[in-house]
Amino acid sequence: MAHTYQPAKLFTPEQANAMLPLVRAIVADLVALSRDVVERRQRLANVTGGRELDGDDPYAEELVAAERDLDRDAMKIREFAKELEELGVELKDPLVGLVDFPCERDGRTIYLCWKHGEPQVDFWHELDAGFQGRRSLPL
Repeated sequence: MAHTYQPAKLFTPEQANAMLPLVRAIVADLVALSRDVVERRQRLANVTGGRELDGDDPYAEELVAAERDLDRDAMKIREFAKELEELGVELKDPLVGLVDFPCERDGRTIYLCWKHGEPQVDFWHELDAGFQGRRSLPL
């Protein structure tokens, strides 16, 4: 039985590019925070060595505060992703800022693809092709 993907919203290339200033702002914040969280989590893991923190650790209070800050920032990342979702845009990779805009082509859904740093939405791919399957617009 085939599953039919029904996106919340469909975009034309023109609509995706018109929305890009807002998407770009959200994605810029999301990428910066995602990279920062990954780096801080790695540093914290290096310090704790994967062990549980207890009251005997002289730095337990600071390490617990660092974990709390990371959890708070992870929540912010989820909020950024939700903002994109509410716009109808699908976040694919928060570390590089890869997003897809659902689009209809020849009666089927495809993705218009944009990556943080690109000047505009210039690529598309099939639903199952991913970033490596990107093709240049026009459709």
